[in-house]
Amino acid sequence: MPFLPGYRLQEGSSLDRARLVKFAQRTYRELYPDRDFSHLAHTIEQYFSAKTPVWWVEAETAEETEPIACLWLGNAIDQLGGDRHAHIFLVYVTPPHRRRGIASALVRHAETWARQRGDSQIGLQVFADNDRAVTLYRKLGYRTLSWWMVKPLDRS
Repeated sequence: MPFLPGYRLQEGSSLDRARLVKFAQRTYRELYPDRDFSHLAHTIEQYFSAKTPVWWVEAETAEETEPIACLWLGNAIDQLGGDRHAHIFLVYVTPPHRRRGIASALVRHAETWARQRGDSQIGLQVFADNDRAVTLYRKLGYRTLSWWMVKPLDRS
């Protein structure tokens, strides 16, 4: 069954660590171009495993040699009920392939994966100023359940 016309979905492996770092850094650099995201390599080293699968979207044309989109999933615990549930760590589509339904298809794939393993919900974190992502997730039925709040602390 094709993923979307012109694209194919390919499950990744533990060998994709460097590629996942590259995609994660691209995601954050787009949102915050003046910041350094080299620490994401450590984050992925710590959390990427067989229990946190990754999928790649490839274009079916010969011109594209690298994946054009990525989905990385993991696990979280519902703090109200204590149940494990799926968590979307990363959804990224390269700029030339946006607005073609790829991100929506990836999120639906994540939901199917979560249902198949018995999860009753799926969660994600999105930056409040990432308007495109917030709009997408709301369109797909996601709602705000909590706020992640931070306060910078003086180091003195």
